[in-house]
Amino acid sequence: MPDVHRADAVFTGGLAYSAGWGVPRAVGVAVRDGAIVAVAPDAEVNGLVGPSTRVVDLGGRLLMPGFIDAHAHPVQGGLELLQCNLTEARDGAECVAAVAAYAEGHPERAWITGGGWAMFHFPGGIPTAAALDAIVPDRPVFLMNRDHHGAWVNSAALRLAGIDRDTPDPAGGRIERDAAGNPTGTLHEEAVNLVQHLIPFVTLDEGVAAVVRGQEELFRFGVTGWADAWVGKTGGMESILDAYMGALDRGVLRARVTAALWWERGAGLEQVETFVRLREVAVARGRADLFRADAAKIMVDGVAENFSAAMSLPYRDSHGHPTENLGHMFLTPEALVEASIAVDAAGFQLHFHTLGDRAVTLGLDAIEAVKRANGPDAAARATLAHLQVVGQRDVERFAPLGAIANLQMLWAAVDEQLADLTFPFLDPSLVARHYPFGDLSRAGARLACGSDWPVTTPNPWEAIAVGLTRAEQGKEADPRIGLHQRLDLTTMLDGYTAGSAFSNGRGADTGRLEPGFAADLAVLDEDPFTLAPERLAHVNVGQTWVNGELVAGDASV
Repeated sequence: MPDVHRADAVFTGGLAYSAGWGVPRAVGVAVRDGAIVAVAPDAEVNGLVGPSTRVVDLGGRLLMPGFIDAHAHPVQGGLELLQCNLTEARDGAECVAAVAAYAEGHPERAWITGGGWAMFHFPGGIPTAAALDAIVPDRPVFLMNRDHHGAWVNSAALRLAGIDRDTPDPAGGRIERDAAGNPTGTLHEEAVNLVQHLIPFVTLDEGVAAVVRGQEELFRFGVTGWADAWVGKTGGMESILDAYMGALDRGVLRARVTAALWWERGAGLEQVETFVRLREVAVARGRADLFRADAAKIMVDGVAENFSAAMSLPYRDSHGHPTENLGHMFLTPEALVEASIAVDAAGFQLHFHTLGDRAVTLGLDAIEAVKRANGPDAAARATLAHLQVVGQRDVERFAPLGAIANLQMLWAAVDEQLADLTFPFLDPSLVARHYPFGDLSRAGARLACGSDWPVTTPNPWEAIAVGLTRAEQGKEADPRIGLHQRLDLTTMLDGYTAGSAFSNGRGADTGRLEPGFAADLAVLDEDPFTLAPERLAHVNVGQTWVNGELVAGDASV
């Protein structure tokens, strides 16, 4: 008979950190049946060691709760890693070379699909069909860009879709064209769907493989759970939910996932009934500890680099003159409020994509409307993701509304995409309001942290380094977006663990080192509290544990 008073595993000989502590503590942690049973001095924890207990000697390393990503797309990320992956390319030439190598190595594929290219790899942010035609002239090519708001296609794909100079831009989208009006190979926003709907769907086996590959990548960085912010039909997948259900049925889903069901902006309130049915599909599996589908993702606007993020002041042209373009709202303000009230009334968390300051205002307005319609306790855990530009008045609205500020901290470093493709086209007053994370924290907003992977790296430490320095590695911070918007290390760690656990609806039993909480843990090879800011991006996660079981890292420790 097993000794119920003994631990399955103990972690001793190092430090530990959990949300609310402020600093690391010299304590150990004991685990039994997938849960933490003790957080105490080593002598006490060692008293729980039995003949079958696994003893992990931290050797001075630091133990913390596993990171929880409050906004990511791991199935899409996993699928792209299994397809033509351009995320490591450093410029346009490397993108083309990677496509050529992939096409040569996969002659059996009718389509060349994948993604990960960045707009700043190409002049004006616009890659061309001609570059792809030179290497893949006989098969259609479809490659999503890194932010997933645009696609790069070749002429074969354009022909299959019937896109030519006479094809009008779809509502909410744009086809890049030459001076004669001919499509040049880049599609933005809703124009992406003109080609994407032709791509054959992956099989269930391939979908499950994408879940597993995405999970492996996140485990590598100590991420033990996430909110999947696009669970619907997308990118060659007929149903991301089916992929998750397949992974759950096969016993290969081990992380804790909160699924945000995708709100189709061209449809109406009839989607709520579909959402309820899909939630029941997940509930029927009886594994709410691992997977729940109780959030709704609503796209409010687009992205600034293609001028579709909704701003309060017009975009400027290449000469610095104001245009008539204020960006794009995917739903009218009235439709946004109507959808939000209905989704909340059905028991779903609201998860908004809001980049521009006008989108943030309307997202907060929608939360206010939900509370008026459904009661003051409605819109619980409503979250606004991305927050590229936020007006000071709206900063002050988050805390009173209980709205969660969902931060992608890595984006607060001024890279080529911001410096060359965004800032020159925005009013300077909007530039100054970029990623006001410090203001949000000081105003008492509840913070959660996410990567938006595969848009950017899923490594939390790279994001934390930028959150502390507001700069890329080895560079100085851009004074236009302010060092006063930096966050301290404890605020970011708390946001990336307990804050994201709360946002994902799992704050009662994950995200902290406390007895009764899930033994979802990360072992860091060094104590980040002792490191200079420039070292934080290089912190290594030596082990990742979920439910008290090692899922990534060195098993010999």
